[in-house]
Amino acid sequence: MPSQILPRLGVNIDHVATVRNARGGVHPCPVAAARLAIEAGADGITAHLREDRRHINDDDMAHLQALCLELDKPLNFEMAAIDEMTEIALQTKPHAVCLVPEKRTERTTEGGLDAAGLHNQITPIARALADNGSRVSLFIEAVPHQVTASKSCGAQVVEFHTGAYAHALDEGDTAKAAEILASMRVGAKQADALGLEVHFGHGLTFDNVTTIASIPEVRELNIGHFIIGEAITMGLKPAIIEMRRLIAKARGISL
Repeated sequence: MPSQILPRLGVNIDHVATVRNARGGVHPCPVAAARLAIEAGADGITAHLREDRRHINDDDMAHLQALCLELDKPLNFEMAAIDEMTEIALQTKPHAVCLVPEKRTERTTEGGLDAAGLHNQITPIARALADNGSRVSLFIEAVPHQVTASKSCGAQVVEFHTGAYAHALDEGDTAKAAEILASMRVGAKQADALGLEVHFGHGLTFDNVTTIASIPEVRELNIGHFIIGEAITMGLKPAIIEMRRLIAKARGISL
């Protein structure tokens, strides 16, 4: 039976800024979108400040934190594990910081962070962020040694990368999708046993979210690109309401 705890929905508003930056200027405004998302039922806001500032910029992060404080909702600040971003996060003081891998050549985040290989780089950053009042999350693949390394680095949360699962489903490779799903179920149990809160994110849609949301240990789902894309045709508020309904349905809960 699915857990009766309803996972939180964090809405990533990065790609509102992508549309804004495609033309320049100030429209559409990611902060206005974040306010609307919260009004529609989002439990928190996620935004990724990349090194190249391809979507969210420094002013956006400051204004998003101010908005989240005003509305008493958490801001999840995604960033690379580097000194520049650490200093910005320490100044911003978001509720949570999620350390993610980052490559200039990628369109979006591809794959999970190598928490094991980057242990000595990540650990002091995680400690500084935690001492500053932010919960620290590591965005990883559901691989046993990466889960263990995340705990060793001082993370309080792991967010499992669901992109490969989503791609396998899109390509019709049900066997691969089932294999990845099985590894995520095992990873969620392992993380929970270690005292790590379990989140999932990347590539989640109306079609695939219920399977992930039904994993008993999951406490938060972070979804952005799909919701922002659906907002173009059905509106941001209806897209969020429908996503929350599907998450609740996966847990046997009626909203």
